Amino acid sequence: EKHISIQRHLADLEKLADLKEGEFTVAVSENTDLPVTDEKKPCPLCPEEKFRACYSHKLHRHLQNLHWKVSVEFEGYRMCICHLPCRPVKPNLIGDQAFSKMGAHYHCIICSATITRRTDMISHITRHVNKGETESRFITVPAPKSAHEVLKESATDVQVLPNYYTPHKTDSYFNPKMKLNRQLIFCALAVLAEERKPIECLDAFGATGIMGLQWAKHLRSSVKVTINDCNENSVMMIRENCHLNKMKVKLSTEEEDNDEAMGDGEEHTDTIEVTKMDANVIMHLRSFDFIHLDPFGTSVNYLDSAFRNVRNLGIVSLTSTDISSLYAKAQHVALRHYGCNIVRTEYYKELAARVVVAAVTRAAARCNKGIEVLLAVALEHFVLVVVRVLRGPSPADDSAKKIRYLIHCQWCEERIFQKEGNMVEENPYQQLPCDCHGSMPGKTAVVLGPLWSGALFNTGFLRRMLFEAVQYGLDEAQPLLKTLVCEAECTTSKHFSTHSPYDENKQEECGVYIKTRNAPAESCLVHGKRKSDEVIRNAAKRQKSESSAEHPAFYYNVHRHSIKGMNMPKLNKFLSYLSEAGYRVSRTHFDPMGVRTNAPLAQFKTVLLKYSTPTYTGGQAEGPLHLAEDVQAGEQAQAAADSKAEDAEFLEDDKSRVAAAVFTGDFPTHCAAD
Repeated sequence: EKHISIQRHLADLEKLADLKEGEFTVAVSENTDLPVTDEKKPCPLCPEEKFRACYSHKLHRHLQNLHWKVSVEFEGYRMCICHLPCRPVKPNLIGDQAFSKMGAHYHCIICSATITRRTDMISHITRHVNKGETESRFITVPAPKSAHEVLKESATDVQVLPNYYTPHKTDSYFNPKMKLNRQLIFCALAVLAEERKPIECLDAFGATGIMGLQWAKHLRSSVKVTINDCNENSVMMIRENCHLNKMKVKLSTEEEDNDEAMGDGEEHTDTIEVTKMDANVIMHLRSFDFIHLDPFGTSVNYLDSAFRNVRNLGIVSLTSTDISSLYAKAQHVALRHYGCNIVRTEYYKELAARVVVAAVTRAAARCNKGIEVLLAVALEHFVLVVVRVLRGPSPADDSAKKIRYLIHCQWCEERIFQKEGNMVEENPYQQLPCDCHGSMPGKTAVVLGPLWSGALFNTGFLRRMLFEAVQYGLDEAQPLLKTLVCEAECTTSKHFSTHSPYDENKQEECGVYIKTRNAPAESCLVHGKRKSDEVIRNAAKRQKSESSAEHPAFYYNVHRHSIKGMNMPKLNKFLSYLSEAGYRVSRTHFDPMGVRTNAPLAQFKTVLLKYSTPTYTGGQAEGPLHLAEDVQAGEQAQAAADSKAEDAEFLEDDKSRVAAAVFTGDFPTHCAAD
């Protein structure tokens, strides 16, 4: 039955007081011999020791102010605050006596839970509504369920809950701001699908299933998609989204049908496997060619499982959204999760990417696997890292050697990785190119890390990702990929070829096929295995050829190092000036005003000073700053100021002569004051 504190109108509470009045009258008549009148009424929601029976007008004021005003409304009902002994509080032991205090609380109209605070009750009801649980067990007419909103992204429709942008722990989450992240991951998967077909890929944290649905819808038979989530509501939503996109669902449990055809009698070849288990469990049980990790927060808890069974030359991508720790806002959390000591620097985004890659490298090395970083992106909301897995202890050792500590000067923000070796340096400050330690008192540098010291990009892989982005019309990813290609090559040129980067690969595979086709008959039995081995070897050769000269580590922000009182040149012109000075230079996606270059900070500031102009020159054209021109300009300005002072003095003399002539009546024929 519905609790008495849940009513539609205030008058209903007063009627409950009339019903309770009979019990009060009987109790008084049994204990006393006095005549009892029916004027006093007890409160139906308060015990007698808290609120004694009173007259009707006082009871009405009590019900209105104490119970009705602080009620929580839902579907036309009011959940009033209740003081009855429905929710006992833990007794307080004072001396030898135990006092049990009865706490005020609310009764939920949906699940009959008792909650003490009003704000918690509102949040509790909101969670019911977000889950679609709006049908109360006490209401005879079922309330209409909240309609799911359908969103479309990259020709894929997904149903989302009304609170998809502000999720709770038990709700499916869909973030529209992560569209660029999903496009980059899709391009990486498309490149891998061109290398070998079919590939088994896993979306370990499916949520709404948008990412896995895009993989299956666009790549079709090239991929075998598995979408996993440990939340039952998310799994149900993923299956409904598969219905919405007319795809088959391969269920993981034997109690249900293995294949369910979706659609009105249509034939569909796209099949998605939906599983409900912990991400660590499914990655331990099965092997995959492509694994994507996108948990809420850090992903370090799933790295060991991801590298345990991933296949050779497979790809592991992970998205980290714990930017407060990675961007050095919560340094103690970064030390706890990643084992790295970091501080806030001008290159904090690249520092975050190298922290994540270092954690990935250590996890892969524990499984006797090495990595090759294909892509590392750090933007406002996430850090994305995509690596290729190289099986064997030798690649693992080579990757582990690239994890080093970084020496960072806190005065000029110069930085350099420590040298290889285990020997202790007598003066670590000598490794820094700057001389701040000699000119400044005290300790001027800090040691950061351990960090990944290798390259963050693979030029060939990025070019193929750009080709896939153009092929599938991913407009948001194309500008970023073009910037990444220039950054990987450390160049300012933006000329990209339109031909497919897979032509050379296809010619190599055709050459392998021609050689094997003319082989003897007995060798045809092992033709399939031999061809697969050749494809893997070709992929390894292509991987070595694609890894160009490593780009310079870190970047400088031109605004941070600009000279006070000087107008610095335009960024593109400054890049050309650095290039003319003989340094490698490019822009970076980490910072719109950042410059990635192999020039030391001292040379960087020298070139910046050389081509900066003083602020007082106004519209002077940008160019080298010459001392002779400054001296000449200063002399001209001084001469103009002296001439202006002489004119003012002469004008004052004329005014005095005119004033004297007013009294004498003798005006000069020619006066400057005329």
